[in-house]
This record gives sequence, structure tokens and C-alpha cells, in this order.
Amino acid sequence: MEDIIKSINAICEDKAVKIVISNKKNKEVKYNKIVISLKENKKEYYQIEKYTDKQVFHENIQVEDLKDKVFDFVKEDYKQLSAWSENITYDMKISKKGKVFLGKKKSDNAKVADRGHNKEKNYILKEGMQIQPLIDLGVFTKEGKVVNSKYDKYKQINRFIEIIDDEIKKNNYEELTILDFGCGKSYLTFVLYYYFVEIKKINVKMIGLDLKEDVITKCNEIAKKYEFENLHFELGDINGFKYNNKVDMVITLHACDTATDYALYNAIKWKAKMIFSVPCCQHEFNHQMKSNSLDILTKYGIIQERVAALMTDSVRGNLLECVGYKTQLLEFIDIAHSPKNILIRASKSNLAKDKKEKSLKQVEALMNEFNFKPTLYNLLKDDKLI
Repeated sequence: MEDIIKSINAICEDKAVKIVISNKKNKEVKYNKIVISLKENKKEYYQIEKYTDKQVFHENIQVEDLKDKVFDFVKEDYKQLSAWSENITYDMKISKKGKVFLGKKKSDNAKVADRGHNKEKNYILKEGMQIQPLIDLGVFTKEGKVVNSKYDKYKQINRFIEIIDDEIKKNNYEELTILDFGCGKSYLTFVLYYYFVEIKKINVKMIGLDLKEDVITKCNEIAKKYEFENLHFELGDINGFKYNNKVDMVITLHACDTATDYALYNAIKWKAKMIFSVPCCQHEFNHQMKSNSLDILTKYGIIQERVAALMTDSVRGNLLECVGYKTQLLEFIDIAHSPKNILIRASKSNLAKDKKEKSLKQVEALMNEFNFKPTLYNLLKDDKLI
């Protein structure tokens, strides 16, 4: 035990910027690994992240308490400790008989530590979590580490979860019914279910809808394998899908062209509390739009296509406001990766009547100028919702 104390003292006195404690001695040990990072907010402190299979628990401690805390973690439960000070990398291992081996080598760790901190900062789905859908997707290794070539995908998935989390944390939801239109074979549906059930501890009933029977069969098999009891998939068309119970959230990712409009229309009819939509392939306006006074926007095909896509989402956002949704259009992924990078986030709200009327006038002015007839507008008009 004295050798452990001596080694920990040496590491802490060298002002370690990061410590990782791992390789637990038995299965009963609660945490798979513990990461301790030096932070600064007015004064320096250490943040501790304790990882189970499904969660990460945080704790902040003062700098002077580091030695005692590390010793408490290591003395009985773990066999390995890696640490990085500004100029030295430490590797401590404890044998079965309790013998301590401490290796150290000179290295410039300042940038490594900063990069590691930035990589983990603010992510809801953290490295070290055993998230099976991300492992099967190839984003995580079996140990819960991000695969380097999949880091952009990891950030994209986290960005989507963060956008949803911003809305979820406004209320103390205990249960939610969620419909995912056009789920396809994407593992994002499974990641979302994990987020709601394992991280937010919300009782969720989640239904995925797709047109392909083989996709539905496969997704139901995967849900069963993961033991996601309240997630199931159904065969159906967004246009004609009927659901008679309450719906709290509607998600529609990359539903092509007017399929997004039918998904939004259904969400509105169900009075869904929240809507998250990433539109795709907006052809409708592009095929219809003509303008006399602003024909510069329709003169070049590539410009018309891009303007039409932006107008489509602007109209959808305004129409959601017309029926009482507070609406935002957000960047979902970096435009360098895809031009289809807009996410519509809408939440049911008590919008003022004049705001609704203004939003509708803006839509109709655009319709008159460019001579198009939006599907969502027609659906809402025919139903006397606007």
C-alpha cells in the first residue's frame, strides 16, 4: 500500500492534467473507468467522470483533495492508472499480489490534454458508455471509444441529441409517446431510444414507420436484441398513417420531398408537443416556381434549386408558427458535409394571434411572387387549420 501512495503522490505533485483509472479488479466494482481532468473556472479544480455501462456521473473536487481521492479509487478496486502532466506521461500497474510498477517518460502533453478535453466537452453520448447501437454502427469500439474515421458521425449524432435535449430539459417529462416517420435502417432511432430511457430515465413508447417490409422486420429484430421493450416498427406510408392515441413528439429525418409535409401535417393534427424534422430532396417548389420581378433567382438552375430548398423550409417554419408552434431552423451538420443541413425544431406554444397572422401573410406573399402551391399549406387550408 505504501508503494501505491508513493506513486500517487509523485503523479499528483507533478500536477497531472489528466488521470484515467481503469482495469477494475472484479465485476462488482461499479465504475468501468474513472477520468479525472484539470479544469479552470476562476480557479483550478478537478472534474471526475465515473463511467458505468450506461451513464456517466460527475463530481468536482478541489486540487488539494486529488491525492486522497485517487487513492480511494485505486487502493482496492483498480489495477491500472495512466496520467499526463505537462511534460511526463505516467503508467502505473498493480499486480495481483499488490506489487506496483510505475513507468514514466518525458513527453509534451499540453496539447494532448487540451485536445482530449475538447473532444469530450458537452457531449451527451460520451466515450466510455456502452451504447450498443453506436458499436454496431461502427462509431464506437467494443470498449466505447470513438473510431477515428467515424468522429464526424459521432459529432453529428451528438448534435442531433443535443438539439432534442435542449427541448426536453425544459420540462420534467416522465413519459413520452414518439413517432419516427421514415426511420429506414438508421441506427439513430435506437440511439434516441437509449438517450430517452437510459440517460433521461423517461418512460418512452416509440414507433418507427417505414415503407419497406424488410427494413421493418430487421429493425424489430434489432430492438428485440437490444431488449428495447417499448420500441417497435410498423409498415406504413407517412401520408396515410393513422394513430388514434396521444402523440408527444414527431421525428422525421430525410423524408423525401412532400413526405416531410405529410409528416408535419400529421404532427399538427395530433397536436404533438414537439416536432423535429430534417427535410430532404425538396423538389416541389423547384418544379413550380416562376417569377417576373425576381426572375434572377430562377435564371440559373443550380441557384433556383438551392433557393427553392431554402424557401420550402422557410414556408414550413412559418406554417408551423401559424398553427401555434414556436419554430426554429437550426444547422444540423456542417454544410461542408451536406447542403441538406437544416433541422426544423418546433414546440407547441401560445403564440400571439398577430404573430400567427404575420407568418401566414409572409407565406402567401412568397406564394404569389413565385407561383407555387405548397403541399403543407394546402393540407392545412383544406382542413381549416389556417
